[in-house]
Amino acid sequence: MAVLSMVEAIRSTLELEMARDERVMVLGEDVGRSGGVFRATDGLQARFGAERVVDMPVAEAAIVGASIGLASAGMVPVAELQFLGFAYQAYHQIAGQLGRMRSRANGRFGIQVTVRAPYGGGVRAPELHSDAFESVLAHCPGLKVVAPATAADAKGLLATAIRDPDPVMYLEPLKGYRLVRDEVPEGEHLVPFGRARVARPGTDVTVVAWSAMVGVAEEAAAAAAGDGISVEVLDLRTLVPLDVAALGEAVARTGRAVVLEEAPQTAGFGAEVVATIQEEAFLSLEAPIRRVSGYDTPIPMPAMEDDYVPDLRRALAAIRETARY
Repeated sequence: MAVLSMVEAIRSTLELEMARDERVMVLGEDVGRSGGVFRATDGLQARFGAERVVDMPVAEAAIVGASIGLASAGMVPVAELQFLGFAYQAYHQIAGQLGRMRSRANGRFGIQVTVRAPYGGGVRAPELHSDAFESVLAHCPGLKVVAPATAADAKGLLATAIRDPDPVMYLEPLKGYRLVRDEVPEGEHLVPFGRARVARPGTDVTVVAWSAMVGVAEEAAAAAAGDGISVEVLDLRTLVPLDVAALGEAVARTGRAVVLEEAPQTAGFGAEVVATIQEEAFLSLEAPIRRVSGYDTPIPMPAMEDDYVPDLRRALAAIRETARY
């Protein structure tokens, strides 16, 4: 084991996968000579050359579109979008092309592309840099959607994504790049898709979260313990595929659920989680399911970001209210 930050785990995984398979390549804005705006690709061009670590123009549709073409020709592209909010400019390629190729080919082949993109609040970024719209991606048939919360999972899920024969949207918590540090297995490490992780066991309330919100959920669970409330934290890890069984079992154990997400509440992925809980654990519920989320507005300018992103205070209030039933 080595203690790494999340961005270090991502960079080392890219290096390992590129060394393992000469078809794997990286492309995106500033990923080569600059090593990426967050240094997630630092040193890769020097080791593997400019033909496998390619600096692209500021054109997200071109980055995703080129990745589709490269994968069609037998390469394994790992595309970087500097921020998930910039994916608005590539949505017609992501939804209309990337996710549909296996269906369009009647199952004969897929497109082996991983699209990396950081997202979420906590770093005082300008407009369109922190947008969380994972539910939009989850609503695109053919795409897998991954959202790690730890450095170990960042490595294991990224390696699995790169090796997956179908397209994967790999969403990285912007706040967690350097703040999240934990033990990461050295060498090959794979985390299978569709298997949630119990980040903290508990018996009274289940808090369901993913990405940066897992850390907030763990803080709230520790605070709730001071009130005598035992909180289980379930880290979904992957939104598509969703670990339906683990979600149902977790809520059945406690009878109460709080869903925590950064995105605006209306039609956010939290709504899908609530619907799944209703289907899988309805007879076990002892209280209404509560959601803690962003608000139905664009994420505000940096000075007001703390009022938008769910925090310990809001998560703890939801846990306390749910535990009262």
